[in-house]
Amino acid sequence: MCINIAEDILPFINKNTYSEVIKMEKLDLLYVGKAKKVFSTEDPALCIFEYKDDATAFNGLKKGSFDGKGIINNQMANFIFRLLEKEGIKTHLVEELSPRETLVKKVDIIPLEVIVRNIAAGSFSKRYGVEEGTPFVSPTLEFSYKNDELGDPLINDYQAIALGVVTREDIDTISDIAFKVNEGLKKIFMNIGIKLVDFKIELGRTADGEIVLADEISPDTCRLWDAETNKKLDKDRFRLDLGEFGDVYREVWGRLTEYYGR
Repeated sequence: MCINIAEDILPFINKNTYSEVIKMEKLDLLYVGKAKKVFSTEDPALCIFEYKDDATAFNGLKKGSFDGKGIINNQMANFIFRLLEKEGIKTHLVEELSPRETLVKKVDIIPLEVIVRNIAAGSFSKRYGVEEGTPFVSPTLEFSYKNDELGDPLINDYQAIALGVVTREDIDTISDIAFKVNEGLKKIFMNIGIKLVDFKIELGRTADGEIVLADEISPDTCRLWDAETNKKLDKDRFRLDLGEFGDVYREVWGRLTEYYGR
């Protein structure tokens, strides 16, 4: 695979990172999503993520991209997952294979987007008439039903259980993981001068039935504001036509690597 790397992405790539990692060949294309492709491997328990430069908003109605986005999100998601694993949060991550590719455990994705909010913004502000930027007394937890045709509608735990999507035990496990991820991410980002406004995660079941954190964590999936200026450092730059889309992704990744090392 040929990878075109923008000049301003090169400083974030450690050329020695991939010299001794697992060698794994991509086989069948299993899935093409908005931000990545998923391939099978010779090991049925493992698959490979290949991150794309594409960006979407409003359930895929708005499309765009910037050169190197997939490289940044791949490395940033893996970097954050490793930090969360140190907090005892289990993930699907196995090994970063290249700037754009990652080996992960094959999981059955639970068809719920799990959304945690610390500060009012976006659809929450519109739905409930709360001024954007209003901090919550405690974090909120929401679920949306992953279904592109339906536009990923909100769903509550009783509805999800009634539809057979999850059990009550699953909901308790998912909620516990979500709040632990929230605490971990708030600390990670506050250390680099960024507020974690809200985020969404996906979880999946491993072959032995364990629920683990999956997919990615990046400015695609989080609302991130500069702690001093409240400047938006996430996909809202694209969603709301604010400009500096690629610049803020590079800024967040740069702050992470500067503070935590790489």
